[in-house]
Amino acid sequence: MEYQNCWVELSKSALYHNIATFRQQLSPNQRLLCVVKSNAYGHGLVPVAKEAVEAGANWLAVFNVEEGVLLGNAGIQVPILVLGPSYGTQLALASTHQLRITLASIDGIEAYLDNVTARDVPVHLKLETGTHRQGFMPDELKTAAQLLQRHRIPVEGAYSHYADIEDTTDHTFAAGQREKFERAIDTLVSLGVNVAIPHTACTAAAILFPNTYFQMVRVGIGTYGLWPSKETNVSAQTLGRPEIALKPVMNWKTRIAQIKTVPVGEFVGYGRTFRATRPTRIGILPVGYADGYRRAFSNTANTLVHGMRARVVGRVCMNLTMIDVTDIPDAKVGDVVTLLGTDGDEAVTAEALAACAGTINYEIVTCVAPYASRKWV
Repeated sequence: MEYQNCWVELSKSALYHNIATFRQQLSPNQRLLCVVKSNAYGHGLVPVAKEAVEAGANWLAVFNVEEGVLLGNAGIQVPILVLGPSYGTQLALASTHQLRITLASIDGIEAYLDNVTARDVPVHLKLETGTHRQGFMPDELKTAAQLLQRHRIPVEGAYSHYADIEDTTDHTFAAGQREKFERAIDTLVSLGVNVAIPHTACTAAAILFPNTYFQMVRVGIGTYGLWPSKETNVSAQTLGRPEIALKPVMNWKTRIAQIKTVPVGEFVGYGRTFRATRPTRIGILPVGYADGYRRAFSNTANTLVHGMRARVVGRVCMNLTMIDVTDIPDAKVGDVVTLLGTDGDEAVTAEALAACAGTINYEIVTCVAPYASRKWV
């Protein structure tokens, strides 16, 4: 049964535009990897992955083996890199589905040795350069290289991730990370480990710094038409980078389930956080924080009805949200409401919703109702 309370419309033309935009930044021998982890940043794992490949993505990346298996079962043929850790039966599945996996620790190498007997799972080494999440520390590289060579583990690539390239206009730290990465690659080569595909560039790096491209660029949030941050946009202009116009892919919609008029002085919602100062027409929407429409949007976020803004009033509930449609007199039950996206000349952006919630656009789109249908338009 299809979930009807809300749905997501995806713009195929926007997705193709964004991928073409990044593809144009690269030389013919450089690969473009689109990151589709976490349900393609909330946009829909399998549908986005299929169209990304058609649009020109050479590789895809997921976080775990299970996501990679879903893509393999959907018939996707391009290389798929698993960015997160893999252990036990996950490694056996990776072998079965010809996934690339990330090794980021000595323990990870040992897990590989315990679970992959055919040595047919190519690996990418995650190298620590300053984020201090996954990754081999510099003093572990010698031991890692010895194990990789002794057991003939097929190393295909190596990568790192920037800790502070999006939220700043001072990219000194990121430049230092790139230098650490290059030194680590040189160390691996000197120890006899060939790395055919080094890669470090995320969306922000892809926009700002061609010297981070190496042999592959990993585009995450930019695939979906969203900028990593305001600072990235400012830095691009300051550095004189070619102008990039990204197009958001997602529109998230629901319908008005009921309309009622609240008299002057009456309250709306839990905690009585909104009080009507005029006769107020309230539209009740069948979505709430259980659907990813954040409680932090209470009394702050806007929706769109008939191309006009309708503010959220009262607290967002688990399954219901109330909006003020007093100034949209023709609003009626059954009308479409845009929670995120465009309607006519107006837009509710992921950035605007993120500002309401004190977070980032990544979190907004990733949390959009995972069980709601995704439709290409």
